[in-house]
Amino acid sequence: MGRDGYLPLFETKVAKGRILFRCYAASVFVGIIFIWVYRVVHFPPAGAQVLRRWAWMGLFLSEVLFSFYWILTQLVRWSPIYRYTFKDRLSQRYEEVLPGVDIFVCTADPRIEPPIMVINTVLSVMAYNYPSQNLSVYLSDDGGSDLTFYALLEASRFSKHWLPFCRKFSIEPRSPAAYFSTTPEPPASNPLMAQEWLFIKELYEDMKNRIETTTRLGRIAEEIRKEHKGFLEWNSASTRHDHQSIVQMVIDGKDPKAVDSEGQPLPTLVYLSREKRPQYHHNFKAGAMNALIRVSSKISNGSIILNVDCDMYSNNSESVRDALCFFMDEEKGHEIAYVQFPQCYDNLTRNDLYGTCLRVIIQVELPGLDSKGGPCYIGTGCFHRRVALCGMKYGKECEREWKRENERRGRESASVLEESCKVLASCTYEENSQWGKEMGLKYDCAVEDIITGFSIQCRGWKSVYFNPERKGFLGVAPTTLLQSLVQHKRWSEGHLQIFLSRHCPLIYGHKKVPLKLQLAYSIYNLWAVYCLAMLCYVAVPSLCLLGGISLFPEIWSLWVLPFAYVIIARHAYNLGEFHWYGGTIQGWWNDQRIWMFRRTTSYFFGFLDTTLGILGFAETTFAVTAKVCDEDVSQRYEQEIMEFGSPSPMFTILATLAMLNLFSFVCGVKRVVVDIQIKPLESLALQTILCGILVLINLPVYQGLFFRKDKGTMPTSVTYKSVSLALLACSIALY
Repeated sequence: MGRDGYLPLFETKVAKGRILFRCYAASVFVGIIFIWVYRVVHFPPAGAQVLRRWAWMGLFLSEVLFSFYWILTQLVRWSPIYRYTFKDRLSQRYEEVLPGVDIFVCTADPRIEPPIMVINTVLSVMAYNYPSQNLSVYLSDDGGSDLTFYALLEASRFSKHWLPFCRKFSIEPRSPAAYFSTTPEPPASNPLMAQEWLFIKELYEDMKNRIETTTRLGRIAEEIRKEHKGFLEWNSASTRHDHQSIVQMVIDGKDPKAVDSEGQPLPTLVYLSREKRPQYHHNFKAGAMNALIRVSSKISNGSIILNVDCDMYSNNSESVRDALCFFMDEEKGHEIAYVQFPQCYDNLTRNDLYGTCLRVIIQVELPGLDSKGGPCYIGTGCFHRRVALCGMKYGKECEREWKRENERRGRESASVLEESCKVLASCTYEENSQWGKEMGLKYDCAVEDIITGFSIQCRGWKSVYFNPERKGFLGVAPTTLLQSLVQHKRWSEGHLQIFLSRHCPLIYGHKKVPLKLQLAYSIYNLWAVYCLAMLCYVAVPSLCLLGGISLFPEIWSLWVLPFAYVIIARHAYNLGEFHWYGGTIQGWWNDQRIWMFRRTTSYFFGFLDTTLGILGFAETTFAVTAKVCDEDVSQRYEQEIMEFGSPSPMFTILATLAMLNLFSFVCGVKRVVVDIQIKPLESLALQTILCGILVLINLPVYQGLFFRKDKGTMPTSVTYKSVSLALLACSIALY
């Protein structure tokens, strides 16, 4: 029983069956200690080869770094918690006083984020199972494109039929594209629904064709421009990076005439493109979000803000009510600043070729963070309390009853609001203000979401991680290796920037959040640093194998046991855990491969760019991942064939390391099989096995270098460079 005799709106359960995990973790920790002891006791004496001493030290430091990372992750995984909501209780107590919810959808470029995809996301959140008069949807178009505005107008007309259809038949998901792709035929068991299904499907296809045709042409026909005054906001001088503020209320939810085909009110729908000028820094997505916060406060001022990326459509029409179960709980709701849903995808291959799902992080690590003080804010699929996002510190005054706050507009007309809001979205509005510092999302960081969430927690608020059985949001995963690596490069770079800034969790969070939460954030903040250990472990043992330099115990030595146990126990447990949460064995192998690829490329370049930035040689940039790809690329992705295609320094590193390990493995096997040398078999066995495993991991790279003939193969220039560099490294090692 909660406060005032009310039953709670949500419950928290601690994960069961953690005894096995804790025994495993304790035993692996003991094994790690023995490995450290071996490295110290058997450190090469002063008279040994200089190269062996340096290689030994490099491996020892790498193992210490790996161990530190592993220990931090075990602290997070020690006692994960899981949340469950009671939406029926919410409806019984608060149905008449549900708060206003403002939904922000962000897009940046119609060329790589197609307008038809954007409006499918918009339609999915407009169709939430929630009172329409309490919903306001804002589309932030940072590309300033009239094509996106046109698509939104089309969506507003289609919504008059789509929302009643969703409501009447309780369909899921409520993105038209996702729904019709999963329900390709009308249900024969319900003739009434079948008739309406065909009608809605035809309306959607007509709308889709108009939007895609207009997008392909790249311009709006004159007769269409005359249909809405909003097109007057664009002129011949407007460009993506140089245009005025544009605010258009496509649907005015307060207008009695704004109703659907059944006479029910429609949600407010607003198009926003903030002002951009070349002489002003626009602060990427964080700047767009802050403009949305200000404009929405003038128009609807919902107490709750949901933000989603344009490719993350709503997959669960009950998500708003799920989130409100946390915010409106009488006992603990007042201390919750945001509710984070996991970032999931609907275009993953069966074995998740690029490890995009982050399955174990979603199922174990984020619930573990929740138990340590709250999950991080990951930039999409997150419900915020507006006052917390705007900089308010948590205090007793936050305990209040919910009241409807979306009556703020009074008698102001839509046209008056549009003009007044333009000032709020101007380039100069934030000058000499706290926006981007203490208010809204933080600036000057590639992962503004993480630093913003941590700052909110440091102001005394708590956060909640909620992963319902039916996923709240589904997005578009990268379909090429380069897209995936670039995405992780940006994440790792941004995290390292946080760690090296005044917002470092260990400094900024001191005495503000629990130490265990500070350490939990450090797991991700130090992603880029782990590249040094991985690069050392992938390259140094292979080079030393060529030179006959032993870096591990002999195969018959008892010192082999801690190495063998730690390696086998870790990977066996990881495989079991991965399979327990729905993954396949091949998916686990893909996951191991992609983590190695990320640590040797994405994290390395993230580390390099951060270092150059600190030295003043580089600036922070924001790379938007493409959401469209060629048909042949999509086909190879569905067949789980790794896509290389274009030249990249990341591919040069991958291919060079792959060739280095191949040459070293062949040389090691030759010593034993051809030259019949038993001593190398004993002293270099572990290094040979390590090289062999790395060769297996790199099989897709070898295929791309030498055997494939399609367009997704490794570029010829990369092949020449990697073979040459690997041969040069081998020659130096042999010399």
